[in-house]
Amino acid sequence: MDIVTVSVPAARVERWVANFESRHGPTAYDVRDGALTGTATDGSTFAARLPFATAYDGPADPTALAAAVVAPRAWGVLLVRKGGFAVARLAGAAIAEHKIGQRHVQGRTKAGGQSQQRFARRRDNQARQAYEAAADHAARILGPMVGRGPVVTGGDHAAVSEVLSDPRLRGVRVVEPWLPVPDPKRAVLDQAIRDATAIRLEVSNA
Repeated sequence: MDIVTVSVPAARVERWVANFESRHGPTAYDVRDGALTGTATDGSTFAARLPFATAYDGPADPTALAAAVVAPRAWGVLLVRKGGFAVARLAGAAIAEHKIGQRHVQGRTKAGGQSQQRFARRRDNQARQAYEAAADHAARILGPMVGRGPVVTGGDHAAVSEVLSDPRLRGVRVVEPWLPVPDPKRAVLDQAIRDATAIRLEVSNA
């Protein structure tokens, strides 16, 4: 069976489970390995996990799982791509501070020889400056909550790793999910915050 992972806001989990039962038949629920699991009569299954790497240990009931979704008092989001970054510190569901920045990093060229080498150096320098700017803002905004709460990251893996290598961000605790976002803008940041607080469902359809 293929496993598909989907993100579902807490307010829609009960409806999602009802749709699962209507497609696959009566479902038995259990709590295993920190997740609410469901096994339908046709053999299809799901495992629903709370956000922020929080283990679920409540009743084997979708309503109880949805009620258990609580954003931490202090947490953050860090999104980085070569074209820009977005960083936010949140208090529960509210944004306490954020910064969004765009940086121009030239695309690749088909030119060869020394021109290509100069172009590559210029492009690398632009990317490095962009990451340094992102790290400066991340250190300022996320600094007050280092050691207090989790950070959800996304964008480009190499870019995020480069920013997090800054010594000022050494104490950042990164948790799932990874968010594959486009170049960060305000709408992208807002959606990332919603995705970070959603329940993750790993579904196997028979």
